[in-house]
Amino acid sequence: MIMTSKFLFAAVSSVAVIAMSTGALAQTAPAAPAISHGAPIAGVCIFSSQRAVGSSAVGQAVDVRLKTIIQQVNAELTGERTALDNEAKALDAKKATLDQGALEQQAAALQVKANAWQRKGQLRQKEVEATEQKALARVYQELDPAIKQVYQQRTCGMLVDRESVLLANPAMDITDSVVAALDARIKTLTFDRERLDQPVAGAQPLTPTKK
Repeated sequence: MIMTSKFLFAAVSSVAVIAMSTGALAQTAPAAPAISHGAPIAGVCIFSSQRAVGSSAVGQAVDVRLKTIIQQVNAELTGERTALDNEAKALDAKKATLDQGALEQQAAALQVKANAWQRKGQLRQKEVEATEQKALARVYQELDPAIKQVYQQRTCGMLVDRESVLLANPAMDITDSVVAALDARIKTLTFDRERLDQPVAGAQPLTPTKK
């Protein structure tokens, strides 16, 4: 006999995965403790792309929009999960009045629905991840000219990734200047969740909006 409550354990975990699929976008590195630095090295500049994206207006806008999309996805899946749970409880309540064949038939039909719900949850997770990747790609596309602009303004001869440097004189860090340049270029992006279960013909591209 097929157990009517078998799918309930998987139901809870699928939504939780989507809720955790993003959220690190706007994180910034913790402030370094006060320390004495040597003189800045002429021509060497430091830059943190992670901090630039996380503290920029467009990066924060993308993070807010992604969280909204995740909330919408979770609401959709949770509502459908509740309906399945209610069906399972109703079927459990009818065990005493249904013959074995009818019970197994209805339980099998419910299991098919539960399996489809699980696949939908996995699809939505992939869609959220694809949405995040596409939005971030656009942010980095706008970030590149901002980096080059500040690089030239500061007459840098070398640009070093801040994440690969343990300590450095803050005077060599151009991240804040790059963020200002990026904010001057773009402040937000308008986008919806990527759809992987249907053709994307006519889909609207990400649209920058300056303020």
